[in-house]
Amino acid sequence: MPRMLDVSEDVRAEIGDEEADRLLAGDNAPGSYDCTSCRTPGDSDQERTSTVLFVGDETAVLAFAHATCIPSQVVRVAEEQLQGAVASITASDAADALSASYPEQAVLGVTSGLVLIEGELHPALVVEPTAPVARPGTDGLTDEFLSLLAEQGFQQVMDLGQRPAVLPGWSVLVAMGQLHSVLQPGPSGAGQAAWWQAHQPLQVTEGWRAAANKSHTVLVFAAPVGSIGQQPREDLLRDALEKAAANGRLVAAAMPLAGT
Repeated sequence: MPRMLDVSEDVRAEIGDEEADRLLAGDNAPGSYDCTSCRTPGDSDQERTSTVLFVGDETAVLAFAHATCIPSQVVRVAEEQLQGAVASITASDAADALSASYPEQAVLGVTSGLVLIEGELHPALVVEPTAPVARPGTDGLTDEFLSLLAEQGFQQVMDLGQRPAVLPGWSVLVAMGQLHSVLQPGPSGAGQAAWWQAHQPLQVTEGWRAAANKSHTVLVFAAPVGSIGQQPREDLLRDALEKAAANGRLVAAAMPLAGT
């Protein structure tokens, strides 16, 4: 029985008619898969499934996603970052060091904005969980989000006017003007895996994208639940970040930009 696959014209043009027809006929396509967008299981025998082709300069990798998450499309990434993208696609078994033991499992909320440092606008992401984050295996009574990040190499922000240091092995994946994931070093130093993956790729502003393409770097700030909140303007976001820093509740790192 043919699988319920969607193959866009862009994907077909890249992989060729013969391979596209084989996929649509049920050959060379998985029955079950982990969605490249939301990271939850999917079944191409039971639900509409998008083919998503990650293309580098010399390498292409075909992935699958729920059609309700993202449409079939071609995502172009730099060749040197493709292995990281592959790791984030296939790392369904990657351990999430920032798991929560609370009845309401923490979800990492991510917003984008521009932060002025030393007279220059820098593209930034602000990460704030929806609930306290406990250390795996503990009773879950203590929020250890900041200490877990400190162990990963994030540094406490004392002054928002200073650019945070680069965190080796991490990067921010942006493709076709959309934010896809924050990548961290993979287990045992093998490639990269997704630390945070967008349920659906998030659109960034032209100003944010231009600043990121200029600096090739994204500043990632993180604070415990309740520290920042949803701020409608960037001046209010900066005020919230400065308040969190003053209270010792803000860490940050600079990460290379992957993609465009």
